[in-house]
Amino acid sequence: MLYTYGECKLKFGSDYQIKKAITDGKFYRKEKGVYSDEKYVAELEIISLKYPKAIFTLNSAFYYHGMTDVIPDYYYLQTIRGAAKIKDIRVKQIFENSSEVELGRIEMLYNGTRISIYNKERMLIELIRSKNKLPFDYYKEIISSYRYKIDTLDIQEVQEYAYILPKTNMIMETLQLEVL
Repeated sequence: MLYTYGECKLKFGSDYQIKKAITDGKFYRKEKGVYSDEKYVAELEIISLKYPKAIFTLNSAFYYHGMTDVIPDYYYLQTIRGAAKIKDIRVKQIFENSSEVELGRIEMLYNGTRISIYNKERMLIELIRSKNKLPFDYYKEIISSYRYKIDTLDIQEVQEYAYILPKTNMIMETLQLEVL
């Protein structure tokens, strides 16, 4: 299990006791401010702990939802506009208007790690909104995955998201031409 520095301080009582537990091999420092009672911890779990208000999106979400087999080079996290800049070289941060950032947010268990991620319906909208920023082959692969899984999607929810998020006309047109 992972712990923040604050949680460790409550558990052990002092910096000295934390350092002693690490020296004795009963506790492990994974990175600054992140500790564990297990020697090996998944990097995804560390990222989820360090950025609890961020939501996995784009390439990360497509991979975790099984829409592609391309492992992303970075962890793509979406935060509200105005949030502090994430200075982690493993993370690509995307800013969203605060009223829209929670739209479609779900909790998902991925390889034993609980992550905050957008649902498949929101990710379809994000795919279309980001169409020009993604490599063409990658975009086509994911659109094809959506075509095969169209029966598992809540189409009404997709349409509601399309009307709330920017680029409504382009999204609705692309949905009709490429997905439905």
